[in-house]
Amino acid sequence: MRILITGGAGFLGSHLSEKYVNEGHKIFVVDNLLNGNLNNIRTLLHRKNFKFIHDDVRNPELYRKLPTDLDAIIHLAAQIHVDKSIVNPEETFDINVGGTMKILEFARMHDIGKILFASTSEIYGSAKYVPMNEEHPLAAEHPYGVSKIAADRLCYTYNETYNLGVDIVRCFNFFGPRQKDSGYGGVIAIFINRVLQNKPPIIYGDGKQTRDYMYIADVLEAYDKTLKSPNNPGKYGINFGSGIEFSVNEIAELVLKYAGSDSRLKPIHVDPRPTEVQRLFADISKAKNTLNFQPSVKFERGIELLVNWYKNYKSELWLY
Repeated sequence: MRILITGGAGFLGSHLSEKYVNEGHKIFVVDNLLNGNLNNIRTLLHRKNFKFIHDDVRNPELYRKLPTDLDAIIHLAAQIHVDKSIVNPEETFDINVGGTMKILEFARMHDIGKILFASTSEIYGSAKYVPMNEEHPLAAEHPYGVSKIAADRLCYTYNETYNLGVDIVRCFNFFGPRQKDSGYGGVIAIFINRVLQNKPPIIYGDGKQTRDYMYIADVLEAYDKTLKSPNNPGKYGINFGSGIEFSVNEIAELVLKYAGSDSRLKPIHVDPRPTEVQRLFADISKAKNTLNFQPSVKFERGIELLVNWYKNYKSELWLY
């Protein structure tokens, strides 16, 4: 297949790029490198079936550079950070809604029949009921979540109006190697990075807020099953997660267990973040029934794998 991956130098994008290059597909990656990092894909840059395009999905000139004979597009490029969206909502909507519109129009104009859009569990807001299925109300309270609702529904509209064939992939939280571990990074990566420096995890609020986490290997499986499905399983949205929830306090305890060398190290609690989602817990029945999806990496094992990656590989290979 000939696949375009937007945001392909980021956390998830780089893993997908690596997977499909290794499978022999022709991969085109677009990334503006604001969140992505060339170190994530540097081993791919010399591969004949890989092409990197340093550009922004909002740039109209980009679409003159792209091949039009694509078999699929995996659209990951986005401003993904809740806190940053509160600081700069206009940029968040410009990237997440405007960029998605341009990708959808490009796909429509060139009859590209398979598009995977990276939606998110954040569109649901805090759980109104659990587990949360695809019919859960879309009730995000922060600009990031609302921007992703708009883009999610835009994809739905293109399916209904143009029969475009977009799969709306709603992953709950996930983690693994290459995830950003500072600033607007992922909480597990940030915790591990701090603890390995003998610094305590910092928890916003009481730490009782819960999340449903997948290890990156299961996220790749979710995207791969969706991409290779002959049908359109995510036409109306499809959830992927573990079907298990963990509190932030429990996450901190596990990180301290696997990464901590000083038993005196304890989490520090600070003021809660505004509009933070308090509970996310996925119902993945649809993914199980339509794609035979079943996560295989237990959460505790995922923490252990990521700690080992930090200890054995990151300092040598990933120079953020």
